Amino acid sequence: MQSRYAAILVALSAAALFGATTPIAKALLGPMPPFMVAGLFYLGSGAGLGAILLARGFWRDERSGLRMRELAWLSGAIFFGGVAGPALLMLGLSSTPAATSSLMLNLEGVLTAAIAWIVFRENVDVSVFFGMAAIVAGGVVLAWEAGAAGAVHATSGALLIALACLCWAIDNNLTRKISTAEAMVIACAKGLVAGATNLGIALAMGAQLPAPRVVIGAMTTGFAGYGVSLVLFVIALRHLGTARTGAYFSVAPVFGVALSLAMWPQVPGAPFWIAAALMALGVWLHVRERHEHEHTHERLEHTHRHVHDAHHRHTHDFPYSGDAPHTHPHAHLPITHTHAHFPDVHHRHSHERA
Repeated sequence: MQSRYAAILVALSAAALFGATTPIAKALLGPMPPFMVAGLFYLGSGAGLGAILLARGFWRDERSGLRMRELAWLSGAIFFGGVAGPALLMLGLSSTPAATSSLMLNLEGVLTAAIAWIVFRENVDVSVFFGMAAIVAGGVVLAWEAGAAGAVHATSGALLIALACLCWAIDNNLTRKISTAEAMVIACAKGLVAGATNLGIALAMGAQLPAPRVVIGAMTTGFAGYGVSLVLFVIALRHLGTARTGAYFSVAPVFGVALSLAMWPQVPGAPFWIAAALMALGVWLHVRERHEHEHTHERLEHTHRHVHDAHHRHTHDFPYSGDAPHTHPHAHLPITHTHAHFPDVHHRHSHERA
């Protein structure tokens, strides 16, 4: 990817597609149980992406697959992000207003950044930290509003959505470990496994498949909101790092709120707007961050789609014009330089902390 802005656009596109699925899922919860909705969403995601991969003949390209040591990371990502997260979200949506649910999903970005910082030691600057604090404050306001309504189920719903965000945060950090692999393969595997699991749970609990038109609608929504969105998210992870991608993905609720208010016209109360302002401030603090210092790249060997730039100056054993994106195993030699960067696949170095 040629520029930071292209990567940001990819992350925002992923957010838009995912955010729009929340109010649609809320509408589908009437005739379908939560596990059925989650199952059809992810099954649509996996089936749609699988069809594209088959049409591309991906099995003929050994560079499209995952290496054995990456399968454990993928398995964890599928469990947390494809099974536990969607189920918790669907259960939470059944007792929480759609607009409130959409904004609470901002917690995913905060928790993603926190895990990346504390567990995986990804650098998070001051502006990112305060952005996290602002988004957390917005989530607290939303949870308080749900509790103030006097309904225990509303508070429980908010907690379930928060737990779903935690599952997706873990998923995001695990997916970062395999972000150099083919994004569509990752998203397809997650969709097929998670979809089959959630659908199996729903059927085991006595649920029945809805009318074909509803199934098609749910699977189509899942293909765009979970499948294409995840492909774009993995690509953004590759170029922006986990915390920054999670921050940009935090705008997803904006699209969900806009669609939910169009589907169920209402005037939000003051707590809603206070939370929205706090979350907007948090996202802005993430966007304005600039990270630049002298850093050293150790020798690194990996495979991903790239062009020749300051970090890719290798030779080839096949004809290459030098200007087209291409994929092949390549090695990076040690180099020390200074430029603005993010913790992408080439900048995962440690930082001195005061």
